[in-house]
Amino acid sequence: MDNIDHDQIRKVVRENYAKVAQGGDKSCGCASNSLEQLPMAKSSCCGSSQDLAKERPVQDSTRMGYSTEDLSNVPDGANMGLGCGNPQAIAALKPGETVLDLGSGGGFDCFLAANQIGNNGHVIGVDMTPEMVSNARGNAAKSGYANVEFRLGEIEHLPVGDNSVDVILSNCVINLSPDKEAVYQEAFRVLKSSGRLAISDMVSTAEMPDDLKADLDCYCGCITGAARIDDLERILADIGFVDIRIQPKDESKEFVSEWVPGRNIDDFVISSTIEAVKP
Repeated sequence: MDNIDHDQIRKVVRENYAKVAQGGDKSCGCASNSLEQLPMAKSSCCGSSQDLAKERPVQDSTRMGYSTEDLSNVPDGANMGLGCGNPQAIAALKPGETVLDLGSGGGFDCFLAANQIGNNGHVIGVDMTPEMVSNARGNAAKSGYANVEFRLGEIEHLPVGDNSVDVILSNCVINLSPDKEAVYQEAFRVLKSSGRLAISDMVSTAEMPDDLKADLDCYCGCITGAARIDDLERILADIGFVDIRIQPKDESKEFVSEWVPGRNIDDFVISSTIEAVKP
């Protein structure tokens, strides 16, 4: 990826997820035709049939730790099956809190959070894909969510004020950023004192082969952009976070291995929870 600049990567990721938002490829943002124009791009990752892809939102979300009750308590279309875990399970949300979701997609985790924090709380979803933001706003409007809003923006440059957020959620999104340190610096900036991270994301557990690292399909598929755990721990500590806890989820290997059949992807990446606190 060294020969592709950050803006090119963001452009490819944005185009992939725009297609997902428009009802095209529902499988983890993979297999964008736009990859062909970039150096070293391939199209081997995440090849799944359209029939399987259409089943992913419900199938994957329950396997990732969401309950059937969770799935029934959000607007239709909010759950797009693009996560790799359940950040709600570690967030310990309280009534009246302000919650920020990084890479909010169709609004699934935002709506679940809104149900927990109540009318006196506030949820902000940020996504860099206009089509996703439009979908999420439509979902909020049709279901009457007055305590949720969606903003267009990059997670490396959050359109959110300093010291204004109690909890930051994110589900399988930060791995897609080419500048993860900037993401966590922004997270630190917007969190209040004692604010916390409750994140599910892909992490790298072993060195990937060169052909996999060069595959932009697999980058958009939440695989090759994953950071190593020790690198994340260092980044978080250097920024100033405390109580850092990164916990890989071995049970995720089952569904991760299905993202790229036959490539043993689960030997290199795994879903993990990432928790930390701003002093």
